[in-house]
Amino acid sequence: MAKSKAPMTQAVRELKSHNAEFELHPYKYEDKGGAAGAAQALGLDEYEVVKTLVMEDENKQALLVLMHGDKEVSTKALARAIGVKAIQPCDPKKANALTGYMVGGISPFGTKKRLPVYAEASIMDLEPIYINAGKRGLLASISPKALDEILKPTLVHVAL
Repeated sequence: MAKSKAPMTQAVRELKSHNAEFELHPYKYEDKGGAAGAAQALGLDEYEVVKTLVMEDENKQALLVLMHGDKEVSTKALARAIGVKAIQPCDPKKANALTGYMVGGISPFGTKKRLPVYAEASIMDLEPIYINAGKRGLLASISPKALDEILKPTLVHVAL
């Protein structure tokens, strides 16, 4: 469970409210470090670190995409998979307004607005999943089962 010194974020509150088993992993955040920086700071493979991306379709409907840290999202494949014409990254200000988190610290847990979640299917093979806990420089390790129970993501195959 979370250590007493760890920050209490909305993501941590949501994980606790679901009685999820998780462990927090603080690290020194580096601007523009991304998943690679987090992985290096914590001695993990970048593939194990899952990034949370805020994207939107052609109608400006926002969604979350969970992707391996060392992979990119094929927006064309994602659009086809979910039945829309186009997908693009959300503006950082809009991402902040929708999630309540700053880019670099976006967690899929405890977002201000409930958004549909799409996850690269192979993420569910990780044990554990390392994912942002709602603050720059803070990851949570969680089981794929717990992630699935809380977020109920739609699994997709859109990694590049």
